[in-house]
Amino acid sequence: MTQKISADCRHFRALAPCAPHKQSGVRCRCPQYEKTGRRYLIIKLGAIGDVIRTTPLLRKIKSVHPDAEIWWLTNTPELLPDEVDRKLNFSLASVLQIEETRFDFVFSLDKDFEACALANRVRAKVKRGFILKGGKAAPADKAAFHKYFTGLFDDANKANVKSYPQEIFEICGWKFSGEKYLLPDFSQDGYEWDLKLLRPLAGLNTGCGGRWTSRLLPEQTWIDAARGLRRAGFGVLLLGGEAEHKRNLLIAKESGALYPGYFPLRQFINLVAQTDMVVTGVTMALHIAAGLGKKIVLLNNIFNPREFELYGSGAIVEPDKECRCYFSPKCKNSEYFCLDHLPAEKIVAAARKLMPVKTA
Repeated sequence: MTQKISADCRHFRALAPCAPHKQSGVRCRCPQYEKTGRRYLIIKLGAIGDVIRTTPLLRKIKSVHPDAEIWWLTNTPELLPDEVDRKLNFSLASVLQIEETRFDFVFSLDKDFEACALANRVRAKVKRGFILKGGKAAPADKAAFHKYFTGLFDDANKANVKSYPQEIFEICGWKFSGEKYLLPDFSQDGYEWDLKLLRPLAGLNTGCGGRWTSRLLPEQTWIDAARGLRRAGFGVLLLGGEAEHKRNLLIAKESGALYPGYFPLRQFINLVAQTDMVVTGVTMALHIAAGLGKKIVLLNNIFNPREFELYGSGAIVEPDKECRCYFSPKCKNSEYFCLDHLPAEKIVAAARKLMPVKTA
């Protein structure tokens, strides 16, 4: 007896029975048969924040081709939403799968050599983004040149008026229309929090990564900001990873803010989901907050502020004195450190404007 196999169904797994069969014993083609259409590959390995802020593309793909089959190659596949059909970590096994599959579209959105080299090898009808040419990253076509050029020269980067989502949408041949991030809050993991604090709850993310010390706000400013927010009627929760642990213990002691500790990434994302607002520098927490639809007070000193898409729910706060270390990991200004001139009062004022608190 022969049985037709619907390998073009979205639920088909090949290695094991599909979910509809396991649930109700049905076979191809069952009432849940869902034929897939064009096949997309997104190559975005990048930093976690960069991966999150690329997810608006998923909304656009699904609006243009609702039946699309979407593959995504990244270093953090565990963060990708269910709109992605094949979540692949960057490994030899994944590369072999990709090389033996034909795609309709490949969006190569990293300029890392390995990502560009793989884009060269992918069999696809349409390639957008960045490829490897002469051993170096290069734009695959004219649509990618703007993003490529602004990454080469600081003055061109400063003059850019396009947000990151706008840039990547144009690279892929579309117009950005405010499509939002897609990020799970991982509530299904069953995390429980004892946050007996006032509402609204402001999460203060106090780190910026060990490499980019030019973005590190002084501890005293965080202490003053936490005190000011509490006086204004906010509950204050300190956020960070292992690198911020000692700093957050000190800030909590001096300000009265709550610091529950540091956690693995999915649990950290779920903790951010408990807040109403996030105060953060330009780091992973910014994109997590945006992905979860939080109000955001963004502390920026070394990047073009027009790059950030806050979807009308954020405010960008910058130092009162010019920062002379544009796009630099370490401050190069021997006269002063610009973040010493970003007063806590400015942060508190931005938070109060974004989310007015009713006080008795």
